[in-house]
Amino acid sequence: MPICARSLPLVVALFAALAPASAAEPALPPASAYDSPEPWRRPVAPFRIAERTWYIGTEGLSALLVKTDAGAVLIDGGLPQAADLLLARMRALGVAPSDLRLILHSHAHIDHAGPLAAIKRATGARLVSNAESAALLARGGSDDLHFPEAMQFPPVQADRLVMDGETVELGGVRFTAHFTPAHTPGSLSWTWSDRRDGRPLRIAYADSLSAPGYRLVDNPRYPRIVEDYRRGFAAVRALPCDLLITPHPDASGWTPADPASPSKNPISCRDYADRAERNLDEQLKKQRESR
Repeated sequence: MPICARSLPLVVALFAALAPASAAEPALPPASAYDSPEPWRRPVAPFRIAERTWYIGTEGLSALLVKTDAGAVLIDGGLPQAADLLLARMRALGVAPSDLRLILHSHAHIDHAGPLAAIKRATGARLVSNAESAALLARGGSDDLHFPEAMQFPPVQADRLVMDGETVELGGVRFTAHFTPAHTPGSLSWTWSDRRDGRPLRIAYADSLSAPGYRLVDNPRYPRIVEDYRRGFAAVRALPCDLLITPHPDASGWTPADPASPSKNPISCRDYADRAERNLDEQLKKQRESR
């Protein structure tokens, strides 16, 4: 569901008064231990998605800020070196550090959970997770099932654990946790309702569904990996989903570097899951044939 063209001039004008143009900002520095693509570190101008929901991440990694009547909620953060950038974006949007009350996340990898420890220290916000991801967050990504050494980030403790389907509420906005165990066993997707152009908008922040280099056949550490992926696909298809956003924005057709039209090629939650399942089937077939 693309952003209404009538609202685009207001969005652009509003941001112009709040933050500098992304072209004037240098990319975030690379990390010595993790080689990340430059678009993941390249700042973009924050833009409004709906009445309460803002995009404050980089060109290649999503971070969302939801402003409520009782404070704000951050969903994902990107790489560890993005912490100061995110705090600056929040201030530009009128959210002081003490106004951030909750931190939600997708999965416990360095490119999404990287700055959560620093953001939590700076704001005092409570981090919400599930049991599977909380263990990995507390280890700072060490001993990850697929990348045991490469995905390490500053450890962070969860303050609240949620179950599948449980809601987290702040200022009248309810965020529902959905377990979508595809990209990681603890992958979380979130849905909430906002408004745009005076109409209700159901937003789904659906976690990644890819299996980059994963061992899918006879994986001794994760024997039921394919079954979990199937469950993840089914859960994403069932999400209330007028508007889909993903941790890597390009996976759902978003182009954050273009503030005039950040969602040029939006796709539905069902299309997102269907495409991911086709990719998994192809990957699975190749691994079986190579045995």
